Amino acid sequence: MKKIGIILTASALSIGMFSSAVSAASTVTVGGQPVNVVAQVNSTEKVVTKEDLLKKFRSAFPGFFEFVNASDFHMSSYDYPEREETNYQMFFNKLQNGKDTHGSISFYGEDLEVESFSYEPIRTPDSLFPAKVSKEEAKKVATDFVKKFLKAGNYKLNEENNDYFYYSKQILTSPISYSFSFNRMKDDVAIADQLVTVTVLGNGEIVNFYNSAITKSPTFDDVKKVKDQKDAFEKMKENLTARLQYQVNTNYETGKNDVKLVYVPDVLSVSAVTGEWFNGKEFLAEQPTKMEYEKVTNSALPVRQNGMTKEEAKKAAEKLLQVKSDKVKLSIQSVEEVKNSYGQEVISIQYMYNYANGGSGSSLEFDKKTGELLQYHNAQNSMMIELNGTKEEVAPISKEEAIAQAVKYLKELVPSYLHEYAMPLEDSYVDDARGNYYLNFPRIVNGVMVSGDQISVSIYKDGSLENLSVSRPQIEEWPTLDKVISLKEVEDTLSKALSLKMSYMKGNHKKENSHYDLIYSPLFNETAFNVLDANSGKWINQYNIEVTPEVSHPTAAEELNYLIKAKVLTVNDPKTFNGDAAVSKGEAIKIMMNSLTYIYETNIRESESMKQSFTNINSKHASYQAVERAVEAGILKTDQKTFDVNNPVTKEELAVWYIRALGLEQAAIQKNIFKNEFTDGKKVTEANIGYVILANSLGLVKAEKNHFNPKKEITYADLAVSSIRLAHEISNKGRDFRYSY
Repeated sequence: MKKIGIILTASALSIGMFSSAVSAASTVTVGGQPVNVVAQVNSTEKVVTKEDLLKKFRSAFPGFFEFVNASDFHMSSYDYPEREETNYQMFFNKLQNGKDTHGSISFYGEDLEVESFSYEPIRTPDSLFPAKVSKEEAKKVATDFVKKFLKAGNYKLNEENNDYFYYSKQILTSPISYSFSFNRMKDDVAIADQLVTVTVLGNGEIVNFYNSAITKSPTFDDVKKVKDQKDAFEKMKENLTARLQYQVNTNYETGKNDVKLVYVPDVLSVSAVTGEWFNGKEFLAEQPTKMEYEKVTNSALPVRQNGMTKEEAKKAAEKLLQVKSDKVKLSIQSVEEVKNSYGQEVISIQYMYNYANGGSGSSLEFDKKTGELLQYHNAQNSMMIELNGTKEEVAPISKEEAIAQAVKYLKELVPSYLHEYAMPLEDSYVDDARGNYYLNFPRIVNGVMVSGDQISVSIYKDGSLENLSVSRPQIEEWPTLDKVISLKEVEDTLSKALSLKMSYMKGNHKKENSHYDLIYSPLFNETAFNVLDANSGKWINQYNIEVTPEVSHPTAAEELNYLIKAKVLTVNDPKTFNGDAAVSKGEAIKIMMNSLTYIYETNIRESESMKQSFTNINSKHASYQAVERAVEAGILKTDQKTFDVNNPVTKEELAVWYIRALGLEQAAIQKNIFKNEFTDGKKVTEANIGYVILANSLGLVKAEKNHFNPKKEITYADLAVSSIRLAHEISNKGRDFRYSY
């Protein structure tokens, strides 16, 4: 939740198309006219056209996408391993009133039920801050939508976790959006995995819908057979305990790791019908004995090599990625020394597999110091299946064999870390549809498991390696265990906070299973995500969801608090914050760039090729990313060797930045076409007259009674108000600033 953007590591990125038994439908042009291409799974199944899908969509959701014709859509068909039916997707990109819009619709099953749709419309001023509709008004819009269009089923709003800031920052040029989830209900009981999600823009427009409540002939426990909740409550209370755990939260904006010692409640759910224990997968007559940590190796193994060069990394990658097929050619795209998101020095390799119909690519990482593999994704199996058009069936290995294979790969590829990690615990699982095993090897420090530090391995059902990922935050000092409160005190606290929630849940997720059991699940302080601080005994949210502070100000409180909530402005202590204090140039450029584009405050992947525009702003400087992003966008010029980060920014300087951000500099530099009629016009630097007059005429940085006061120092309140105005103007002009990593 703290991370913005996409970091390509072991995730595969594919381009092009594979030829397969399922043909992808699209629109092709013949003689300048669009011709519809249909999708057909095989010769015995019916043909599905874009017109069929669009007709189905509009009958289900009349009034949506009315401006899009069938010829505007592209179409594809695809299959999920866990589903038997073919899925279809339609997507479009279209100019509407001279501006880009795009969207998609997906359909599921033989009846072509609408599973989801999404839409990025033209931005309107009333969808930006301050939004036309409030969160409460948006909630009513979403609720009315569900009542009107989802008539097959009863749905109830999930009041938890419905907020419109899901990312670490919300740029001010993006519309405000509110997301709401609804549980499908049966006999007034929520069905846990059947959710409907609806997203409403700040102007009241619905732009996203997803329905995971499409199921094929489900069966349910009889609610009349439910046992008294008191019995389940007492059973849980008697067996209630907790596990001591290190919890690592990495802030990917600052690069800092926050390590806490916490007690995690440890008790299973209970069948509401039989009273048996339920672990999320199966029912148990007895609560299982707590597993002891077993180290992968009892002592440290030698590193693969002492130091790795880029040339050695390239050779190792070529050996690891080699394909025994004349249809595919491996191409190493780049080899670069960088620092990964955990601050480790790594060698990152980007590569492509090229073949007749396109190509697919990914990346991998080696630890520069040890030569060990840190990130890897094996795309060969699925690629060769697609290219050859056949799938070789093999008998799947057992879970024990998969673990043994994983350990074998780890000893070969990541040997020096293994003495700090334990064998997989109960959170490992098998994908029954594909036959793959997903295993987590948690780190153990001071005899305590670390959450947020693990080696993840997935094994194909034939025993080959699919994925390897080492998530190892660089922790300098671990909290000691000498001040933790006693387990007895923890259990007393948990007992007082315990309550139960009944819902329908599946016993396993095999595709042939369609039965839902009635389950009592434990809550603590009415939520499933609370843990206890092991030193203070206070409750904290397991996912570290922070409550943003609120500040007061006589004229700009609303704008300031919006910037704080959007993570554009950082305020550590709202009591001492002064909205009328002058803003330094370094802070002002950070706030400005944070409001316009997603950037990191510190370097996520520090590279040997990183540029430095000013001699006093190197890659370790707090303002580095914002300054370099501003230079790249043309907002800051590099005609001076240094950038004065500490002195306050003036109205005149801010006007120059804003006009450059709008792309109007070529007009602004034609100073002779502007008439300087400010009463203090002579105080404006001659070269900046055009910028100042334009900024004033656009209402961005305003004169007061025709007095511009160009040397006035900008305050936080001034900057907050003008930032909102700038965002509206940029959005109106359709300008975008690319993401920066």
